[in-house]
Amino acid sequence: MPGSPGSNQSISARLSELAQHLLPASHVAVLTGAGISQESGIPTFRGPEGLWRQYRPEELATPAAFRQNPRLVWEWYDWRRCLIADKSPNPAHYALVALEARIPEFTLITQNVDGLHKLAGSTRLSEIHGNIWQVRCLDCGRVGEDRRVPLPLLPYCPECGGLLRPNVVWFGEPLDVDILNQAQLALQQAQVMLVVGTSALVQPAASFAYWAQKAGALIAEFNLEPTPLTGQVDFSFLGMAGELLPQLVTATFGA
Repeated sequence: MPGSPGSNQSISARLSELAQHLLPASHVAVLTGAGISQESGIPTFRGPEGLWRQYRPEELATPAAFRQNPRLVWEWYDWRRCLIADKSPNPAHYALVALEARIPEFTLITQNVDGLHKLAGSTRLSEIHGNIWQVRCLDCGRVGEDRRVPLPLLPYCPECGGLLRPNVVWFGEPLDVDILNQAQLALQQAQVMLVVGTSALVQPAASFAYWAQKAGALIAEFNLEPTPLTGQVDFSFLGMAGELLPQLVTATFGA
């Protein structure tokens, strides 16, 4: 593979080679995971500093847990919101905004719920796991943004008074069908796909690169360490996305 980690080419040379494929592409898809936000100081769900280290996911991030103890679940989500409230997008987020501005058909698919892509200015965005800054009413279904930190516990709908829940996808819940269909269409049409900061372990997102590859897309991975996807892609770059993606934008479109 031209851009494999074991290649003798320098990173800049491999980025330039990838840029030659990216420049003429009219359809580009990007998948991002927790790694891109980790560079903004947001802990991942895995590792010794992960957000799951004090609780099992089954205790807090399921519909059953919320029914049983909504206050505990909201306390945990409010803690997470407080943890990320002062965090800002990093150069990797802004590099993807720059790509969106240059590429006619560009779709950014993110597994992250932190809202940093929106803060950076991304608009062609599919937040497949939801957004932690949004709340949804269990009674009337109203979805709205609420960036209060901390939130009153428990929070209630301003329209009908019903109990609010975080507008995120919990374990055991399906992804939103419309959002998933939008992502699948982008993957089927993509000529180039960038996979940034994701472990390639969580389904269905772990299969997205394979879907795009099967449809004919060139795949480039950016991650701090190898993943199950690394040996299957056309280009693999090991390093910080906040350094590599701005270099790719420059190599493709100039300063």
